[in-house]
Amino acid sequence: MHNQHRKAGVLLHISSLPEGDFGTSGFGSAATQFVDFLAEIGARVWQTLPLNMPHDDGSPYQCLSAHAGNIAFICLENLVAEGLLAQQDITEPQANKYALFSKAYSHYKLQKNTELQKEYITFCRKNVTWLGNFSLFLVLREKFKHASWNAWPIAYKNKQPAEIKAIKQRHAYELAVIKFSQFLFFRQWHALKTYANTKGIEMFGDIPIFVAYDSADVWANPQLFRLDTNKNMQVVAGVPPDYFSATGQRWGNPHYNWPAMQANGFSWWLDRMRTQQHMFDLVRIDHFRGLQAAWEIPANEETAINGAWAAAPGDALLHAILKRFPDMQLIAEDLGVITIEVDALREQYQLPGMKILQFAFGGDESNPYLPHNIEENSVAYTGTHDNDTTLGWYQALDEQAKNHLHRLLEVEEPIMPQALVALTLASKANLAIIPMQDILGLDAEHRMNTPGTVNGNWQWRFSWNMLNAAARDAIKNAIVQSNRAM
Repeated sequence: MHNQHRKAGVLLHISSLPEGDFGTSGFGSAATQFVDFLAEIGARVWQTLPLNMPHDDGSPYQCLSAHAGNIAFICLENLVAEGLLAQQDITEPQANKYALFSKAYSHYKLQKNTELQKEYITFCRKNVTWLGNFSLFLVLREKFKHASWNAWPIAYKNKQPAEIKAIKQRHAYELAVIKFSQFLFFRQWHALKTYANTKGIEMFGDIPIFVAYDSADVWANPQLFRLDTNKNMQVVAGVPPDYFSATGQRWGNPHYNWPAMQANGFSWWLDRMRTQQHMFDLVRIDHFRGLQAAWEIPANEETAINGAWAAAPGDALLHAILKRFPDMQLIAEDLGVITIEVDALREQYQLPGMKILQFAFGGDESNPYLPHNIEENSVAYTGTHDNDTTLGWYQALDEQAKNHLHRLLEVEEPIMPQALVALTLASKANLAIIPMQDILGLDAEHRMNTPGTVNGNWQWRFSWNMLNAAARDAIKNAIVQSNRAM
Protein backbone atom coordinates (compact mmCIF):
# COMPACT_ATOMS: atom_id res chain seq x y z
CA MET A 1 0.00 0.00 0.00
CA HIS A 2 1.21 3.52 -0.77
CA ASN A 3 1.86 5.14 2.59
CA GLN A 4 1.12 8.87 2.56
CA HIS A 5 2.85 9.32 5.91
CA ARG A 6 6.25 7.94 4.98
CA LYS A 7 8.37 10.50 3.18
CA ALA A 8 12.00 10.93 2.22
CA GLY A 9 13.86 14.20 1.85
CA VAL A 10 17.28 15.64 1.15
CA LEU A 11 19.24 18.15 3.23
CA LEU A 12 21.06 20.71 1.08
CA HIS A 13 21.59 24.38 1.80
CA ILE A 14 21.00 26.86 -1.04
CA SER A 15 24.66 27.93 -0.91
CA SER A 16 25.67 24.30 -1.64
CA LEU A 17 23.94 24.23 -5.02
CA PRO A 18 26.26 24.11 -8.05
CA GLU A 19 27.55 27.47 -9.20
CA GLY A 20 25.66 29.27 -11.93
CA ASP A 21 27.31 31.01 -14.86
CA PHE A 22 28.12 34.08 -12.80
CA GLY A 23 29.74 32.51 -9.77
CA THR A 24 26.61 32.38 -7.68
CA SER A 25 24.49 29.57 -6.39
CA GLY A 26 21.00 30.51 -5.48
CA PHE A 27 17.47 30.66 -6.80
CA GLY A 28 18.41 30.08 -10.42
CA SER A 29 18.42 27.14 -12.80
CA ALA A 30 20.51 24.95 -10.45
CA ALA A 31 17.74 25.22 -7.85
CA THR A 32 14.95 24.19 -10.21
CA GLN A 33 17.18 21.43 -11.56
CA PHE A 34 17.65 20.21 -7.98
CA VAL A 35 13.85 20.13 -7.52
CA ASP A 36 13.65 17.99 -10.68
CA PHE A 37 16.28 15.65 -9.20
CA LEU A 38 14.27 15.32 -5.97
CA ALA A 39 11.12 14.50 -7.92
CA GLU A 40 13.03 11.97 -10.03
CA ILE A 41 14.30 10.02 -6.98
CA GLY A 42 10.90 10.12 -5.26
CA ALA A 43 11.91 12.52 -2.48
CA ARG A 44 9.16 14.78 -1.15
CA VAL A 45 11.04 17.21 1.08
CA TRP A 46 13.92 19.65 0.52
CA GLN A 47 15.47 20.79 3.79
CA THR A 48 17.67 23.90 3.85
CA LEU A 49 19.53 25.78 6.58
CA PRO A 50 18.24 29.25 7.57
CA LEU A 51 18.02 31.55 4.52
CA ASN A 52 18.64 34.77 6.45
CA MET A 53 21.41 37.26 5.80
CA PRO A 54 24.59 36.12 7.58
CA HIS A 55 27.38 38.14 9.15
CA ASP A 56 30.77 38.23 7.48
CA ASP A 57 31.60 34.68 8.70
CA GLY A 58 28.80 33.23 6.55
CA SER A 59 27.09 31.24 9.34
CA PRO A 60 23.35 30.95 8.63
CA TYR A 61 22.81 30.58 12.40
CA GLN A 62 24.05 34.09 13.34
CA CYS A 63 22.20 36.52 11.11
CA LEU A 64 21.66 40.25 10.74
CA SER A 65 17.90 39.77 10.92
CA ALA A 66 15.40 37.07 11.89
CA HIS A 67 13.40 38.04 8.78
CA ALA A 68 15.61 39.40 6.01
CA GLY A 69 16.76 36.97 3.31
CA ASN A 70 20.30 36.43 2.08
CA ILE A 71 20.39 38.53 -1.09
CA ALA A 72 23.45 36.59 -2.31
CA PHE A 73 20.92 33.93 -3.36
CA ILE A 74 19.08 36.22 -5.79
CA CYS A 75 19.51 34.91 -9.34
CA LEU A 76 20.80 37.63 -11.66
CA GLU A 77 19.84 35.74 -14.83
CA ASN A 78 16.22 35.87 -13.65
CA LEU A 79 16.48 39.66 -13.28
CA VAL A 80 17.73 39.85 -16.88
CA ALA A 81 14.81 37.69 -18.03
CA GLU A 82 12.42 40.14 -16.32
CA GLY A 83 14.01 43.17 -17.93
CA LEU A 84 15.33 44.59 -14.64
CA LEU A 85 18.94 44.15 -15.79
CA ALA A 86 20.66 43.86 -19.17
CA GLN A 87 22.77 40.84 -20.08
CA GLN A 88 25.96 42.94 -20.20
CA ASP A 89 25.29 44.18 -16.63
CA ILE A 90 25.85 40.72 -15.22
CA THR A 91 28.68 39.61 -17.51
CA GLU A 92 31.02 42.44 -16.49
CA PRO A 93 33.84 40.70 -14.60
CA GLN A 94 33.71 42.94 -11.52
CA ALA A 95 29.91 43.16 -11.32
CA ASN A 96 29.04 43.87 -7.69
CA LYS A 97 25.70 42.50 -6.54
CA TYR A 98 24.71 45.56 -4.53
CA ALA A 99 25.38 47.86 -7.50
CA LEU A 100 23.32 45.51 -9.68
CA PHE A 101 20.34 45.62 -7.28
CA SER A 102 20.62 49.39 -7.34
CA LYS A 103 20.52 49.27 -11.15
CA ALA A 104 17.57 46.86 -11.08
CA TYR A 105 15.75 49.26 -8.74
CA SER A 106 16.35 52.22 -11.11
CA HIS A 107 14.95 50.18 -14.00
CA TYR A 108 11.98 49.23 -11.85
CA LYS A 109 11.37 52.93 -11.03
CA LEU A 110 10.95 53.69 -14.74
CA GLN A 111 7.98 51.31 -14.95
CA LYS A 112 4.45 52.65 -14.59
CA ASN A 113 1.58 50.81 -12.87
CA THR A 114 2.92 47.36 -13.56
CA GLU A 115 2.05 44.11 -11.81
CA LEU A 116 5.57 44.23 -10.32
CA GLN A 117 4.85 47.59 -8.69
CA LYS A 118 1.63 46.29 -7.13
CA GLU A 119 3.55 43.29 -5.80
CA TYR A 120 6.30 45.50 -4.37
CA ILE A 121 3.86 47.85 -2.64
CA THR A 122 2.03 44.86 -1.13
CA PHE A 123 5.33 43.33 0.01
CA CYS A 124 6.38 46.54 1.80
CA ARG A 125 2.99 46.82 3.47
CA LYS A 126 2.94 43.20 4.64
CA ASN A 127 6.47 43.36 6.07
CA VAL A 128 6.26 46.78 7.65
CA THR A 129 7.05 45.46 11.14
CA TRP A 130 10.67 44.60 10.24
CA LEU A 131 11.57 45.94 6.79
CA GLY A 132 12.07 49.59 7.76
CA ASN A 133 14.20 48.81 10.82
CA PHE A 134 16.27 46.28 8.90
CA SER A 135 16.97 48.75 6.05
CA LEU A 136 18.04 51.42 8.53
CA PHE A 137 20.22 48.93 10.36
CA LEU A 138 22.00 47.94 7.15
CA VAL A 139 22.59 51.56 6.06
CA LEU A 140 24.05 52.41 9.48
CA ARG A 141 26.11 49.23 9.50
CA GLU A 142 27.72 50.29 6.21
CA LYS A 143 28.21 53.83 7.51
CA PHE A 144 30.06 52.51 10.57
CA LYS A 145 32.15 49.95 8.64
CA HIS A 146 30.38 46.82 9.92
CA ALA A 147 30.96 47.66 13.60
CA SER A 148 28.43 46.05 15.93
CA TRP A 149 25.52 48.44 16.66
CA ASN A 150 26.49 48.77 20.34
CA ALA A 151 29.73 50.44 19.17
CA TRP A 152 27.92 53.05 17.03
CA PRO A 153 27.75 56.68 18.16
CA ILE A 154 25.19 56.93 20.95
CA ALA A 155 22.55 58.76 18.88
CA TYR A 156 22.42 55.89 16.37
CA LYS A 157 22.88 53.15 18.91
CA ASN A 158 19.85 54.49 20.80
CA LYS A 159 17.84 55.42 17.68
CA GLN A 160 17.39 59.06 18.67
CA PRO A 161 14.49 60.39 16.56
CA ALA A 162 16.24 63.45 15.08
CA GLU A 163 19.25 61.44 13.85
CA ILE A 164 17.08 58.61 12.52
CA LYS A 165 14.92 61.09 10.63
CA ALA A 166 18.02 62.71 9.10
CA ILE A 167 19.39 59.30 8.02
CA LYS A 168 16.04 58.42 6.42
CA GLN A 169 16.16 61.65 4.39
CA ARG A 170 19.85 61.49 3.50
CA HIS A 171 19.83 57.80 2.56
CA ALA A 172 16.33 57.46 1.10
CA TYR A 173 17.64 55.87 -2.10
CA GLU A 174 19.86 53.27 -0.35
CA LEU A 175 16.99 52.37 1.99
CA ALA A 176 14.72 51.84 -1.02
CA VAL A 177 17.32 49.62 -2.73
CA ILE A 178 17.63 47.45 0.41
CA LYS A 179 13.85 47.03 0.59
CA PHE A 180 13.67 46.26 -3.11
CA SER A 181 16.45 43.66 -2.79
CA GLN A 182 14.45 41.95 -0.04
CA PHE A 183 11.42 42.01 -2.31
CA LEU A 184 13.44 40.32 -5.06
CA PHE A 185 14.74 37.70 -2.61
CA PHE A 186 11.27 36.72 -1.38
CA ARG A 187 9.78 36.86 -4.86
CA GLN A 188 12.39 34.47 -6.26
CA TRP A 189 12.16 32.18 -3.24
CA HIS A 190 8.38 31.96 -3.62
CA ALA A 191 8.74 31.15 -7.31
CA LEU A 192 11.11 28.30 -6.37
CA LYS A 193 8.84 27.09 -3.58
CA THR A 194 5.83 27.15 -5.90
CA TYR A 195 7.79 25.15 -8.49
CA ALA A 196 8.74 22.59 -5.82
CA ASN A 197 5.19 22.37 -4.44
CA THR A 198 3.73 21.74 -7.91
CA LYS A 199 6.14 18.79 -8.16
CA GLY A 200 4.86 17.46 -4.83
CA ILE A 201 7.90 18.62 -2.87
CA GLU A 202 7.67 20.47 0.43
CA MET A 203 10.20 23.07 1.55
CA PHE A 204 11.60 22.53 5.04
CA GLY A 205 13.20 25.50 6.82
CA ASP A 206 15.11 26.07 10.03
CA ILE A 207 14.87 28.71 12.77
CA PRO A 208 17.81 29.29 15.11
CA ILE A 209 16.14 29.66 18.52
CA PHE A 210 18.24 32.70 19.42
CA VAL A 211 19.12 35.73 17.33
CA ALA A 212 22.51 37.41 17.00
CA TYR A 213 23.22 40.35 19.32
CA ASP A 214 24.50 42.31 16.34
CA SER A 215 21.18 42.18 14.49
CA ALA A 216 18.41 44.50 13.46
CA ASP A 217 16.12 42.64 15.89
CA VAL A 218 18.10 43.49 19.03
CA TRP A 219 18.95 47.02 17.88
CA ALA A 220 15.29 47.79 17.11
CA ASN A 221 13.77 45.98 20.14
CA PRO A 222 16.35 46.10 22.97
CA GLN A 223 13.55 45.89 25.56
CA LEU A 224 12.79 42.31 24.43
CA PHE A 225 16.30 41.10 25.38
CA ARG A 226 18.24 40.77 28.63
CA LEU A 227 20.42 43.87 28.28
CA ASP A 228 21.72 46.30 30.90
CA THR A 229 21.17 50.07 30.91
CA ASN A 230 23.99 50.50 28.35
CA LYS A 231 22.35 47.83 26.17
CA ASN A 232 25.17 45.38 26.75
CA MET A 233 24.31 41.71 27.28
CA GLN A 234 23.98 40.65 30.91
CA VAL A 235 23.89 36.96 30.05
CA VAL A 236 24.60 35.00 26.88
CA ALA A 237 23.34 31.71 25.50
CA GLY A 238 25.16 28.44 25.07
CA VAL A 239 25.17 24.86 26.31
CA PRO A 240 26.84 23.38 29.39
CA PRO A 241 29.91 21.10 29.31
CA ASP A 242 29.11 17.69 27.80
CA TYR A 243 30.52 14.74 25.90
CA PHE A 244 31.46 17.04 22.99
CA SER A 245 33.16 19.82 24.94
CA ALA A 246 34.63 20.00 28.44
CA THR A 247 33.95 23.74 28.64
CA GLY A 248 30.54 23.65 26.95
CA GLN A 249 29.71 26.03 24.12
CA ARG A 250 29.45 29.78 24.62
CA TRP A 251 27.37 30.92 21.66
CA GLY A 252 27.22 34.53 22.76
CA ASN A 253 23.62 35.26 21.72
CA PRO A 254 21.51 37.47 23.98
CA HIS A 255 18.78 35.84 26.05
CA TYR A 256 15.17 36.85 25.65
CA ASN A 257 13.43 39.03 28.17
CA TRP A 258 10.56 36.54 28.39
CA PRO A 259 8.28 38.58 30.72
CA ALA A 260 8.42 41.51 28.25
CA MET A 261 7.74 39.17 25.31
CA GLN A 262 4.86 37.50 27.08
CA ALA A 263 3.36 40.84 28.13
CA ASN A 264 2.62 41.74 24.49
CA GLY A 265 1.36 38.28 23.55
CA PHE A 266 4.70 37.19 22.01
CA SER A 267 4.09 39.54 19.06
CA TRP A 268 7.81 39.54 18.08
CA TRP A 269 7.78 35.73 17.89
CA LEU A 270 4.47 35.59 16.02
CA ASP A 271 5.86 38.05 13.50
CA ARG A 272 8.96 35.91 13.09
CA MET A 273 6.88 32.75 12.63
CA ARG A 274 4.66 34.48 10.08
CA THR A 275 7.71 35.10 7.87
CA GLN A 276 8.72 31.44 8.25
CA GLN A 277 5.23 30.18 7.53
CA HIS A 278 5.14 32.16 4.27
CA MET A 279 8.48 30.68 3.30
CA PHE A 280 8.23 27.02 4.29
CA ASP A 281 5.91 24.02 4.51
CA LEU A 282 7.76 22.62 7.54
CA VAL A 283 9.94 24.45 10.05
CA ARG A 284 12.57 23.07 12.42
CA ILE A 285 13.08 24.89 15.73
CA ASP A 286 16.81 24.68 16.33
CA HIS A 287 17.77 24.04 20.00
CA PHE A 288 14.14 23.35 20.93
CA ARG A 289 15.18 22.57 24.51
CA GLY A 290 15.80 26.31 24.97
CA LEU A 291 12.03 26.88 24.88
CA GLN A 292 11.72 24.91 28.13
CA ALA A 293 14.93 26.12 29.79
CA ALA A 294 18.09 27.67 28.35
CA TRP A 295 21.67 27.78 29.61
CA GLU A 296 22.49 31.31 30.78
CA ILE A 297 26.13 32.30 31.04
CA PRO A 298 27.17 35.61 32.67
CA ALA A 299 28.37 37.77 29.77
CA ASN A 300 31.81 38.31 31.37
CA GLU A 301 32.54 34.54 31.50
CA GLU A 302 34.83 33.27 28.73
CA THR A 303 33.47 29.71 28.72
CA ALA A 304 30.08 28.11 29.25
CA ILE A 305 31.09 26.35 32.49
CA ASN A 306 29.64 28.82 35.02
CA GLY A 307 26.13 29.03 33.64
CA ALA A 308 22.72 28.06 34.99
CA TRP A 309 19.46 26.78 33.55
CA ALA A 310 16.80 29.48 33.25
CA ALA A 311 13.20 28.51 32.63
CA ALA A 312 11.44 29.72 29.47
CA PRO A 313 7.67 29.94 28.81
CA GLY A 314 7.74 27.38 25.98
CA ASP A 315 4.22 26.13 26.65
CA ALA A 316 2.69 29.62 26.44
CA LEU A 317 4.79 30.46 23.37
CA LEU A 318 3.94 27.27 21.42
CA HIS A 319 0.29 27.71 22.37
CA ALA A 320 0.34 31.26 20.94
CA ILE A 321 2.17 30.17 17.76
CA LEU A 322 -0.14 27.23 17.01
CA LYS A 323 -3.25 29.25 17.83
CA ARG A 324 -2.19 31.87 15.29
CA PHE A 325 -0.85 29.34 12.72
CA PRO A 326 -2.85 26.14 13.32
CA ASP A 327 -1.55 24.45 10.16
CA MET A 328 2.13 25.09 10.87
CA GLN A 329 4.21 21.90 10.82
CA LEU A 330 6.94 22.33 13.43
CA ILE A 331 9.82 19.93 14.04
CA ALA A 332 11.75 20.01 17.33
CA GLU A 333 15.55 19.82 17.15
CA ASP A 334 15.84 17.94 20.44
CA LEU A 335 19.45 16.74 20.26
CA GLY A 336 21.84 16.85 23.21
CA VAL A 337 21.00 16.30 26.86
CA ILE A 338 17.20 16.32 26.95
CA THR A 339 15.19 16.30 30.16
CA ILE A 340 11.79 14.80 30.97
CA GLU A 341 10.36 18.36 30.91
CA VAL A 342 11.65 19.05 27.38
CA ASP A 343 10.21 15.74 26.14
CA ALA A 344 6.90 16.53 27.83
CA LEU A 345 6.72 19.94 26.11
CA ARG A 346 7.44 18.39 22.72
CA GLU A 347 4.92 15.60 23.26
CA GLN A 348 2.25 17.98 24.49
CA TYR A 349 2.25 19.61 21.04
CA GLN A 350 2.94 16.29 19.26
CA LEU A 351 6.01 17.73 17.57
CA PRO A 352 8.31 15.24 15.83
CA GLY A 353 11.80 15.08 17.32
CA MET A 354 15.07 14.31 15.50
CA LYS A 355 16.88 10.97 15.42
CA ILE A 356 20.49 10.85 14.18
CA LEU A 357 21.80 7.41 13.26
CA GLN A 358 25.43 8.49 13.60
CA PHE A 359 24.71 8.79 17.35
CA ALA A 360 23.26 5.28 17.62
CA PHE A 361 26.25 2.98 17.97
CA GLY A 362 28.74 1.97 20.62
CA GLY A 363 26.41 2.06 23.62
CA ASP A 364 23.63 -0.26 24.77
CA GLU A 365 20.32 -1.23 23.19
CA SER A 366 18.41 1.58 24.93
CA ASN A 367 20.08 4.26 22.77
CA PRO A 368 17.13 6.31 21.40
CA TYR A 369 18.85 6.70 18.02
CA LEU A 370 19.04 2.98 17.26
CA PRO A 371 16.68 2.20 14.37
CA HIS A 372 14.44 -0.11 16.43
CA ASN A 373 13.93 2.64 19.05
CA ILE A 374 12.85 5.34 16.58
CA GLU A 375 9.14 6.11 16.80
CA GLU A 376 6.93 7.16 13.89
CA ASN A 377 6.47 10.77 14.96
CA SER A 378 10.09 11.71 14.32
CA VAL A 379 12.51 12.75 11.61
CA ALA A 380 15.42 10.36 11.06
CA TYR A 381 18.78 11.45 9.62
CA THR A 382 22.07 9.75 8.86
CA GLY A 383 23.61 13.01 10.11
CA THR A 384 22.92 16.75 9.91
CA HIS A 385 24.93 19.78 8.74
CA ASP A 386 26.70 19.68 12.14
CA ASN A 387 27.85 16.07 11.73
CA ASP A 388 30.64 14.66 9.64
CA THR A 389 29.54 13.10 6.36
CA THR A 390 28.52 9.47 6.97
CA LEU A 391 31.56 8.15 5.12
CA GLY A 392 33.85 10.45 7.14
CA TRP A 393 32.11 9.36 10.35
CA TYR A 394 32.44 5.67 9.51
CA GLN A 395 36.13 5.99 8.63
CA ALA A 396 36.81 7.58 12.03
CA LEU A 397 34.55 5.26 14.06
CA ASP A 398 36.06 3.33 16.99
CA GLU A 399 36.07 -0.47 16.89
CA GLN A 400 33.35 -0.96 19.48
CA ALA A 401 30.87 1.28 17.64
CA LYS A 402 31.88 -0.23 14.29
CA ASN A 403 31.24 -3.77 15.57
CA HIS A 404 27.89 -2.69 16.98
CA LEU A 405 26.92 -1.27 13.57
CA HIS A 406 28.13 -4.40 11.73
CA ARG A 407 26.13 -6.68 14.06
CA LEU A 408 23.01 -4.64 13.41
CA LEU A 409 23.57 -4.67 9.64
CA GLU A 410 24.56 -8.37 9.75
CA VAL A 411 27.43 -7.48 7.41
CA GLU A 412 31.15 -7.46 8.16
CA GLU A 413 32.14 -5.02 5.43
CA PRO A 414 29.17 -2.77 4.67
CA ILE A 415 29.21 -0.41 1.71
CA MET A 416 29.23 3.05 3.22
CA PRO A 417 27.46 5.44 3.30
CA GLN A 418 24.74 3.49 1.43
CA ALA A 419 24.23 1.01 4.31
CA LEU A 420 23.47 3.77 6.85
CA VAL A 421 21.28 5.59 4.31
CA ALA A 422 19.23 2.40 3.82
CA LEU A 423 18.98 1.91 7.61
CA THR A 424 17.75 5.48 8.08
CA LEU A 425 15.16 5.18 5.31
CA ALA A 426 13.99 1.80 6.66
CA SER A 427 13.30 3.25 10.15
CA LYS A 428 9.76 3.80 11.42
CA ALA A 429 10.21 7.60 11.29
CA ASN A 430 7.51 9.27 9.16
CA LEU A 431 10.18 11.46 7.56
CA ALA A 432 13.76 10.43 6.74
CA ILE A 433 16.24 13.05 5.55
CA ILE A 434 19.54 12.29 3.85
CA PRO A 435 22.24 14.98 3.46
CA MET A 436 23.29 15.43 -0.17
CA GLN A 437 26.89 14.50 0.77
CA ASP A 438 25.70 11.01 1.73
CA ILE A 439 23.79 10.56 -1.53
CA LEU A 440 27.05 11.45 -3.32
CA GLY A 441 29.12 9.14 -1.07
CA LEU A 442 31.53 11.91 0.00
CA ASP A 443 34.13 11.82 2.78
CA ALA A 444 35.02 14.19 5.63
CA GLU A 445 36.50 16.81 3.30
CA HIS A 446 32.96 17.66 2.25
CA ARG A 447 31.62 18.36 5.72
CA MET A 448 29.40 21.48 5.98
CA ASN A 449 30.12 22.59 9.55
CA THR A 450 32.21 21.54 12.55
CA PRO A 451 30.56 23.02 15.70
CA GLY A 452 32.89 24.97 17.94
CA THR A 453 35.25 25.92 15.08
CA VAL A 454 35.23 29.18 13.13
CA ASN A 455 37.18 28.47 9.94
CA GLY A 456 36.30 26.54 6.81
CA ASN A 457 32.61 26.09 7.58
CA TRP A 458 29.57 26.71 5.33
CA GLN A 459 31.71 26.52 2.17
CA TRP A 460 30.74 23.18 0.73
CA ARG A 461 28.97 22.94 -2.62
CA PHE A 462 28.45 20.11 -5.02
CA SER A 463 28.73 20.01 -8.79
CA TRP A 464 26.50 18.07 -11.15
CA ASN A 465 29.36 15.87 -12.31
CA MET A 466 29.53 14.36 -8.77
CA LEU A 467 26.03 13.01 -9.31
CA ASN A 468 26.44 10.02 -11.59
CA ALA A 469 23.72 7.62 -12.74
CA ALA A 470 24.76 5.02 -10.15
CA ALA A 471 24.25 7.48 -7.26
CA ARG A 472 20.86 8.56 -8.67
CA ASP A 473 19.68 4.96 -9.06
CA ALA A 474 20.95 3.93 -5.62
CA ILE A 475 19.03 6.63 -3.74
CA LYS A 476 15.94 6.19 -5.91
CA ASN A 477 15.90 2.44 -5.19
CA ALA A 478 16.52 2.97 -1.48
CA ILE A 479 13.57 5.38 -1.29
CA VAL A 480 11.30 2.94 -3.18
CA GLN A 481 12.36 -0.03 -1.05
CA SER A 482 11.65 1.85 2.17
CA ASN A 483 8.11 2.59 0.99
CA ARG A 484 8.73 6.34 0.93
CA ALA A 485 8.53 7.03 -2.81
CA MET A 486 6.40 9.87 -4.03
